[in-house]
Amino acid sequence: MRHRFILFFTFILSILVNAQEIAVLQYNGGGDWYANPTSLPNLIKYSNQNINTKIAEKPQTVETSSLEIFQYPFVHMTGHGNVFFTPEDVSNLRNYLLSGGFLHIDDNYGMDTFLRPELQKLFPEKELIELPASHPIFTYHFKFPKGLPKIHEHDNKPPQAFGIFEEDRLLLLYTYETDLGNGWENPEVHNNPEEIRQKALQMGANIIKFAFEN
Repeated sequence: MRHRFILFFTFILSILVNAQEIAVLQYNGGGDWYANPTSLPNLIKYSNQNINTKIAEKPQTVETSSLEIFQYPFVHMTGHGNVFFTPEDVSNLRNYLLSGGFLHIDDNYGMDTFLRPELQKLFPEKELIELPASHPIFTYHFKFPKGLPKIHEHDNKPPQAFGIFEEDRLLLLYTYETDLGNGWENPEVHNNPEEIRQKALQMGANIIKFAFEN
């Protein structure tokens, strides 16, 4: 309990100092954690212009086992391939989330099979719960009454948003079969229509605003 309190105090102090910085998670396993390099900077710019955030323009990179993760109220994770959490990763990431941190995982295609067993290691006592369209994250600023928007087609499956909760607090959001990050990237990267890009950026801004305020 004392250890948890110290971590929580450290986390709150870090937020007060670095409240407007976010980070990309560098994980083990060989997956391309660095995918979509223009996506998060574009989302930060959009959020600063549209929802009154003041996030540092350049996102940081933080390793899963590093105590530096406690400096960031919002951490983003993406990729196409393998994910592996060591025991040290599990302990650190779990403490971060239970102490007030927020992790958004966006499957860039091919991550799902590897990710789910690692999430089970992270929270063996919890389940990924699909968020209904009525969840406030979908209408927190921009309105998505039908839930998670579809941004990039892969396997003809509907987009789904899953969460892990501690009581009623959303600790972790996993967006699947939508590929929000592709929509956040520079327009020339995937040639998405502007309407689709706007949906991706608006949903991303909702996630950031929700994570910062809840």
